[in-house]
Amino acid sequence: MPSLRVIRALALSCHLLPTAAVTAVSAALAALAGLPIGQGALVVATVFTGQLSIGWSNDYLDADRDRAVQRPDKPIVTGAVQRRSVGIAAGVALLTTSALSVALGWPGGAVALATVLAAWTYNLRLKATPWSWLPYAVAFGLAPAIVTLSASPAHWPAVWVLAAFALLGVAAHLANVLPDLSDDIAHGIRGLPHRIGARPTALITAAILLAASAVILFGPPGQLGPWSWAGFVAALLVAGAATGFAYRDPSSRRFFLAIILIAAIDLVSFGLSGIRL
Repeated sequence: MPSLRVIRALALSCHLLPTAAVTAVSAALAALAGLPIGQGALVVATVFTGQLSIGWSNDYLDADRDRAVQRPDKPIVTGAVQRRSVGIAAGVALLTTSALSVALGWPGGAVALATVLAAWTYNLRLKATPWSWLPYAVAFGLAPAIVTLSASPAHWPAVWVLAAFALLGVAAHLANVLPDLSDDIAHGIRGLPHRIGARPTALITAAILLAASAVILFGPPGQLGPWSWAGFVAALLVAGAATGFAYRDPSSRRFFLAIILIAAIDLVSFGLSGIRL
């Protein structure tokens, strides 16, 4: 049995905040889609184990780079857990999410597995290329489809839902990479944000968040309600404040926290406005 110290280190190594946030979003989407509790729980478990595999594989693959810059937030670097243990955990999580995807059934399970594989392509290769944004766009964009394609009857979400989540995914990529640009560049990582620079990345992220909020406001059919407008204004205020912090201090991680908050605002706005997937 692993010790509590190792369990804690593995929890920190899985990128706990993004894992928790994406899992919570999947639960909210399942509720918005009206999935039965059992099916909704299966969706959440599939997403959760997929996120674990993504986070652990990222730390496993980046271990040498993280050691070189002495990242104090990385358990492999501090010696709290062995790199091999993290790699094994990533493999077990990938096998688990694959099995849960099969249990989820066609086509929802296939889309769930596709989002995980898209994220793995980022970890394995695309993070160092101009296409670094693409896995985020695919994985986030397809997130609502995991839920709706697991419903009965299965159906694709509206195009505006897919577009809004894809935009949030690209923004999440830019915001997540922003604090580490200089260290990444020193070790040969040349993704899209690295090629355009810190402050342009902050401004582009803000523009993408504005576009995502506009899609969410104007995408649903019918008359715009007060909760839709309230969510739009709140998202703009959060995005504006985060952009200011990121522009002045690109090493700040407040931008990424802001995107999680904006996603939460949008989902609450969905629910209060009576929008269903």
